[in-house]
Amino acid sequence: MKGHDPAIAAAIIAMIAFGGSTLAGQAPGAQPPPAAPANPVHTHIGHVMTMWKDTPASQGFLPVAIADARVAATHAGYMQKSPDNLDSMKLHAGHVINALDPSIEMKGPGSGYGVKRAAASASQHAQLAAKSEGASKGVQTHTEHVTTSLADVTQWTDAAIATAQKIRAATSASEAAPLVAELIAQTNSISNGVDANKDGSIGWQAGEGGLAQANQHMMLMMKGEGL
Repeated sequence: MKGHDPAIAAAIIAMIAFGGSTLAGQAPGAQPPPAAPANPVHTHIGHVMTMWKDTPASQGFLPVAIADARVAATHAGYMQKSPDNLDSMKLHAGHVINALDPSIEMKGPGSGYGVKRAAASASQHAQLAAKSEGASKGVQTHTEHVTTSLADVTQWTDAAIATAQKIRAATSASEAAPLVAELIAQTNSISNGVDANKDGSIGWQAGEGGLAQANQHMMLMMKGEGL
């Protein structure tokens, strides 16, 4: 063809060879830089605090545990409003169990995930964060605090479920009444911990820490990681 410019032809051929287009300021055929690999420590922290694939609304495990523990404590408290109504006590005892472990009682006001499962998963992923390559000393230290508190939560959850089952098996309101007081204390411990050594504060140590203390130390962990 007359007037054919070899330079233009070469440019057209180059564009075809590299997919027909180029980004501004990018040499033909150049690929975008690969994304930085995910930080496994931060990924597992996110699973505890921010997001997981099968939780309600894809929340982190710890927020799910906290929300379900609040439901359990609320329904334990409802029993005191009808101290002479055994049927009401039994109904709310079932609601407490549902919030703590829906594998035992499927029907109720809980999220369907349950404190027991969510707390165990939060503990597992906190430990995975601490064991990941590059985990800082802060992550490792706070993981100990978090998992110790969550071990208490698991123990108190099992105890509360057992108490609620006794309420459901009671044959009179007077038989259930002292169990109701016990259940209220247990569900409060799950959420807020216990001042076991009577020093005026609740720490993360075994026998003291609950979900509030686990959350506190996860927040400290995140702050130390700049999250």
